[in-house]
Amino acid sequence: MLTNTAAGTSSSKAMLLVLADGRFPSGNHAHSGGAEAAVHLGQITNANSLESFCRARLNTTGLVMTAVAAAAASGIDALLLDDAVDARTPSPSLRATGRKLGRQLLRAARATWPDTSLDRLATERPHGLHQPIVLGLAAAAAGLHREDAAAVSAYETVNSPISAAIRLLGIDPFEASGILARLAPELDAVTARAVESSERAERHGITALPRTATPLLEINAEWHATWQRRLFAS
Repeated sequence: MLTNTAAGTSSSKAMLLVLADGRFPSGNHAHSGGAEAAVHLGQITNANSLESFCRARLNTTGLVMTAVAAAAASGIDALLLDDAVDARTPSPSLRATGRKLGRQLLRAARATWPDTSLDRLATERPHGLHQPIVLGLAAAAAGLHREDAAAVSAYETVNSPISAAIRLLGIDPFEASGILARLAPELDAVTARAVESSERAERHGITALPRTATPLLEINAEWHATWQRRLFAS
């Protein structure tokens, strides 16, 4: 256990690993993070273009969702955050995907870290909260801090498309791991920016959260949702 002196509490790094583990039943494995559509459109063709795609996703949509996860972990009202994510997600398909992933993650979190606040939210929003909000709430239930929730969210932003590209393009898994390693400094930077945004949101309201967008991802998601046959749900 490592002590967070500012918060006066302990944050278990073992719990952080549990939450970030690809085997945690969050449902992420069934989603490509936009990579499947990008591959079909020729926007991702090899490891270099995959890295560029992940970098762009991380610094736009990823920053927004990572800040939301940090805000939820810090105790900002989950229902207000849910409305804020809706407003920042123009694509109906991506909104539906976010809620589906949120329902799955909430189910896993309630079984892993029983918490009355999670039970209450499951009742109040039966159609699901957006995934990054649930991620932040799960982190808090596990005794983790906003920095931890943000780190996991940032990592998931790039790990989903990288994992999907291994199946979609046959990218060498060793090369895929290299992409993750090269992106590590940017993951740290986005995590720090997200935490700062969540702190501003505590002082000034949720309008202080990032509003960066990725229009092409939104357009691709709507096109992908029309496919009759696909390998990933999104």
